[in-house]
Amino acid sequence: MTVRVVLVDDQPLVRAALEMALSGTSDLEVAGEAGTGAEAVELAGELRPDVVVMDIRMPGMDGIEATRLITAGPDGARVVVLTTFDDDDHVYAALRAGASGFLVKDMALDDILAAIRVVAAGDALIAPSVTRRLVAEFAGRPEPAAVPAAAARRIGGITDRERAVLTLVGRGLSNTEIAAELVISMSTVKTYVTRLLTKLGARDRVQLVILAYETGLVASPR
Repeated sequence: MTVRVVLVDDQPLVRAALEMALSGTSDLEVAGEAGTGAEAVELAGELRPDVVVMDIRMPGMDGIEATRLITAGPDGARVVVLTTFDDDDHVYAALRAGASGFLVKDMALDDILAAIRVVAAGDALIAPSVTRRLVAEFAGRPEPAAVPAAAARRIGGITDRERAVLTLVGRGLSNTEIAAELVISMSTVKTYVTRLLTKLGARDRVQLVILAYETGLVASPR
């Protein structure tokens, strides 16, 4: 099955490099390109791609708002943010808006292609090392108190063990690391993560990380 991708970036050279990389694969294809957030929303509605690779900083509608609009519907495309992490202040907001993960522009093209496949398969791209950098920058910046309160209500129905797993997911641990920490099997960890996704109405692991910080299960770094 071919994964249809829309590339969104206001830099034509970035789009050209990605298009060239995708054209060399048998399972990924470029369904369309956009240079602004507004164009991305329009294309996503017309073409119904599997994945949108989204820049953050663009003229007019930025990638955060475009992500929110694209992922709003039940059949919305999955979005991967592609940004310059170290100087982009909006990655956390983009994940809150519904992105299934993010990449940095200095990643190898092969890694970007692999990430697109992961997200297209329904998973989230949030490698432990990247998660730790993300939360170090952004997790200490929750929105107003109503958001944590609402998040706290969501976790009221989970068990103590599920809460422990959620805490470790929030800390950026992989399933292997969680299994070692809790002295349980990998399959058991996967079962707990699946239950958390269902009970908390989370789309993917990214949203679990955000929820862990919003509810204070993981202390915001200072």
